[in-house]
Amino acid sequence: MTFPKNIFNSHSKQDGDFFLGLKRILGFKPKSLVYYKKAFLHRSMNQKDENGNPMNYERLEFLGDSMLGTIISKHLYNEVPEGDEGYLTKMRSKIVSREHLNELGKDLELIKYVESRIPKSHFGENIHGNVFEALVGAIYLDRGYKYCEKFINKRVIEPYVDIEQLEGKVISYKSLIIEWCQKQKKSFNFNVYEDTGNDSLKHFAVKLSIDDNVVAKARATSKKKAEERASKRAFFALQDKMK
Repeated sequence: MTFPKNIFNSHSKQDGDFFLGLKRILGFKPKSLVYYKKAFLHRSMNQKDENGNPMNYERLEFLGDSMLGTIISKHLYNEVPEGDEGYLTKMRSKIVSREHLNELGKDLELIKYVESRIPKSHFGENIHGNVFEALVGAIYLDRGYKYCEKFINKRVIEPYVDIEQLEGKVISYKSLIIEWCQKQKKSFNFNVYEDTGNDSLKHFAVKLSIDDNVVAKARATSKKKAEERASKRAFFALQDKMK
């Protein structure tokens, strides 16, 4: 969806379509479209407010991240009275993980509303989760805490938060591998190097060695992703030993 050039002072058919799309996503009527338009505005548009401050979704993303964490924390606090601080923190991390937020953004097809000068095919995976968080921030500014909580209950907690399933969900395979190696007094090494190959985007390859034996290899567009991917492969290769 493309907004008019002056997107913050328009009352076009596109606004009507945007309003209806938002209403479907939110489950209630937005009051002011201004916040929501900003939630889908990529920094590449170089929009500024009347004071010359940059306008894009990044500040709303910061606000939405805080609101999401607060509402999920409240839910876990109420639902798991026996959970200590460490348990509750770990469970919250699983719910608001970047992977999960990206899935939420994809399920809601939020990217089709993003206004950007960059082709959407060039966006990384995290755009989906970033815009989801920005949308939460926009809801808070537009309708307040109660409606923000209502949206998160509908779109996050009710369909996805199952305490028993979350307890068994792995956040980081790399952390599991490192913890296991330390307990077993095994040496480990992530040998990461650039591996562009024939790809247009720069890639990194990693070899994960345990006790000087290579147990998994992987490649990805960042060092962190490559290490996590290799760790996941190592986990499934060694899971019988890691039980």
